[in-house]
Amino acid sequence: MQKLTDLKQKDGVDQVWLSHWHEDHLGFLNLFNNCTLRLSQRDFPPLTNIEIFLDWYGIKEKHNREIWKNIMISNFNYQPQKEALFLKDDVVIDLGALSVQVVSTPGHTPGQLSFFFPDEEVLFLGDYDLTTFGPWYGDVYSSIEQTTASIHRLKNIPARRWIASHNAGLFEENPGKLWNDYENVIYQREEKILDFLSEPKSLDEIAGAWLIYGKPREPQEFFEFNERVLVGKHIEYLERNGKIVLYKNKYMKV
Repeated sequence: MQKLTDLKQKDGVDQVWLSHWHEDHLGFLNLFNNCTLRLSQRDFPPLTNIEIFLDWYGIKEKHNREIWKNIMISNFNYQPQKEALFLKDDVVIDLGALSVQVVSTPGHTPGQLSFFFPDEEVLFLGDYDLTTFGPWYGDVYSSIEQTTASIHRLKNIPARRWIASHNAGLFEENPGKLWNDYENVIYQREEKILDFLSEPKSLDEIAGAWLIYGKPREPQEFFEFNERVLVGKHIEYLERNGKIVLYKNKYMKV
């Protein structure tokens, strides 16, 4: 927090750009209340109201909503945003000393943006973070298909340095094989689910097998939810592609 405060007071900050709407990117927005907020219009609704925020995560049960609401407010300083300026997809913005291309990379969220600085050959990946866990696409409006397309797009941008929001953070050499490994996690998850459906299984049985995380993790409420929503996205994807069907409340391979 001190570094951000110093940045604001010593260097001056007049705009805050968000790659997407998730809480781990919002925690210090309150330090920049007098600055213009910029992001994709597609990701703005959950920032305007915490109930919409929880809806976009798909948290339905009343007790769980209260728990998550308290976490978002106490741990992540959630504050409703009344206004923002919207970054348009794929425009190049002249910032004076440098320019930046706004790169539309939906999938993680509908309005996830990445940023390419062509003169510096620097690409900010946002949450396409190239971790061994793989991509996240578990929100209500996330998409496996869009995630895959966005990975391909980012992989082909002619950068020399890559910055991600999590884990390694900075890649000063081409991530190379990491791109393929990251995308392949999607297909590995799919294969695990299909293998598990050697006999018909319910959604509860599939989620209870911990095929995504590999084993139960703590806090259990958090990881059980994450496991279920990621499995749910794959179930929807496999149904759309005609690989499984639902029969008598159980999923079976076609």
